[in-house]
Amino acid sequence: MNLRDHVVVVTGASSGNGRAIAHEFARRGARLVLVARSQEALDETAAECRALGGAALPIAADVGDSEAVERVGQAALEEWGRIDIWINNAAIIHFGRIEDTPPSVIDQVLHTNINGYFNGTRVAVRQFRRAGGGMLINVSSVLAITGQPYGSAYVASKAAVRGLSESIRQEVADVPGIKVCTVLPYAIDTPIYQRAANYSGHEAQPVVPRYSAQTVADTVIALLKQPRREVYAGKIGALSALAKTLFPPLSDLVVSTAVNTIELRKDPAPPSTGNAFAPIHDDEWTVSGGWKHPSGRIGGGALPLLLVAGSILLVAGALQRSRRT
Repeated sequence: MNLRDHVVVVTGASSGNGRAIAHEFARRGARLVLVARSQEALDETAAECRALGGAALPIAADVGDSEAVERVGQAALEEWGRIDIWINNAAIIHFGRIEDTPPSVIDQVLHTNINGYFNGTRVAVRQFRRAGGGMLINVSSVLAITGQPYGSAYVASKAAVRGLSESIRQEVADVPGIKVCTVLPYAIDTPIYQRAANYSGHEAQPVVPRYSAQTVADTVIALLKQPRREVYAGKIGALSALAKTLFPPLSDLVVSTAVNTIELRKDPAPPSTGNAFAPIHDDEWTVSGGWKHPSGRIGGGALPLLLVAGSILLVAGALQRSRRT
């Protein structure tokens, strides 16, 4: 797929999913506008994208700042005269009971993960209307459907992103050339866990199974050929969502057990604001967080958890197949 005439804005491009997405567009020759808070990390991503065959304009900006996002859009137009694809991806995460997490941290998670998407969507849709078309891709999460404990603000923000896409999709129905797609990743191996605000008392890691950020990047690229309203990144995501619909109490039990036995490990961790208020940049964690091959055991409760989860998903899958036939 040759994308040399396409201008693509990617927020959260300094690490994890955003960096992987940027790489895939660069391999196809796209002109990239890379957005995140860390200029240093963005410059690294930009250099990688140029080496892969794309063009890159790195712009340090806080997506929660509407004026900063307006400047991103203006810079894209001044540099290349158009915006074809806008990918809202920038997000921060927190762990901790709601009563243990400082209100300032909750506010910041909601500010970045909700306001940031609204700001990007506003700029993108305005330009798409002028051009008569374009693609908006909002990266949400399967947690928008299943939820989980100790991450209330993050879960709420991802549900809000899903709702935002639904609303905007209806608003732009008068312009058939505008496509609005939502990506729902499952547990992805990125550095977001190392950099999370954490008030749970325990170190955090993704649940299992864990997918690479490349899974999200491939899912986004596939939308260019076949736009879809919603798409899961990670095959188990769709089954998890179906299980939530068919067996809500049992699904809640599986999810909460997974968080308590896998995601929040027994290893103690001091309270931390993580990257909530300022970016954390290092050379070790760029796209991957190293979680695909973690050291040590996953956790004592993992085996029974996976057996229960597997049973739910098998039943859900059987019901889904029976409905199709």
